[in-house]
Amino acid sequence: MSGIDVAVTGLGLVTPGGVGVGPSWAAVCGGRSAAAVDPALEDHVVRLSCRVPGFDAEELLGARRAHRLDRFVQFALVAAREAIADAGLDPATWDGARVGVVLGCADGGPGTVEEQHHVLRDRGPAKVSPLLLPMQLPNMLAGQTAMEFGATGPNLVVATACASGATAIGTARDLLALDRCDVVLAGGSEAMITPLVMAGFAQMGALSRREDEPAAASRPFDADRDGFVAGEGAGVLVLERTADARARGAAVRGRVVGYGASADAHHMTRPHPEGAGVEQAMRAALADAGADPADVRHVNAHGTSTPLNDLVEATAVSRLLTAGPLVTSTKGVTGHLLGAAGAVEAVFSVLTAEHGLVPPTANLRRLDPRMDIEVAAAPTGAHAELVLSNSCGFGGQNATLVIAAA
Repeated sequence: MSGIDVAVTGLGLVTPGGVGVGPSWAAVCGGRSAAAVDPALEDHVVRLSCRVPGFDAEELLGARRAHRLDRFVQFALVAAREAIADAGLDPATWDGARVGVVLGCADGGPGTVEEQHHVLRDRGPAKVSPLLLPMQLPNMLAGQTAMEFGATGPNLVVATACASGATAIGTARDLLALDRCDVVLAGGSEAMITPLVMAGFAQMGALSRREDEPAAASRPFDADRDGFVAGEGAGVLVLERTADARARGAAVRGRVVGYGASADAHHMTRPHPEGAGVEQAMRAALADAGADPADVRHVNAHGTSTPLNDLVEATAVSRLLTAGPLVTSTKGVTGHLLGAAGAVEAVFSVLTAEHGLVPPTANLRRLDPRMDIEVAAAPTGAHAELVLSNSCGFGGQNATLVIAAA
């Protein structure tokens, strides 16, 4: 399967930058942070989040449909609809048996679980919704997407924590290589900004507490970073074999030419201190792409804004990519979209290769002096024909994608 050339023919986004690829891309290129104090977290130790603005599920999906779906599925359906339209495909006419769905998420529908737990506690088990399980199960992310668009091919959800979206794209690429599908809807979605989940992150010490300056709270690679800001949203890509895409006259937005994955096998939440795992994933992805480290001109980093993660990733990047590619983390704008992060950042990587523009790392005021990398502090024109996108997750799971220009 090594060396397969997979085309990205459609892109769809729902992010804290906005609903749609256009608003989201404009937000990250403009370095406009979405972080704000969240009224839903009023009594919490940490009250910051990056919410999707103006997302009206009833308007976008219809009231009946929206009420039967958890927020993480709503995001995915809206993003997938945009991606399919962008690809010039019509679900009414495609061969559904040859269309697969591979999506990633870290948690499923915790919002529905928490809501129904309150019902159980306050009103008793007879009042719990019969839709509890169909709404919150992680696999329903792909299941509902298949139902929405008539995709009857391979259908699965992958969970590799915050690497889930990237893992899903790599897995989708393998399905195309094995000729299991002709088209795959790949990506990730997450809606974990709930009281219980956020309390858990806060108790771990993972979140930024910079409430005096919310818009500057997410600051990847900055010397004064103090944790991530949780975000929500979805990214979906339409993937096809490049030869097939060109044969049908599709506009190719970019190509996924390499994928690598690894496990730190080190600690349940902390990355390997020397970055061995993420370096292994990067090496594997470059080998799969038939590329050398010197070929990479841009890295869309995992860059969460946590003290340890950013230092470890920067160390691995500088050790492997000695040509000094320009590095950015779009989490300075979007916050950390958790299981959707890798998919959303893959979309941004495609757009960078397509437009020759590297988005800035928002809120970078002073690069951590321990890091030997060049970080984009402003939008930068670059011939980024080969982009490397990293994602890492709890449990030590790493995934790297190599994105090439069309």
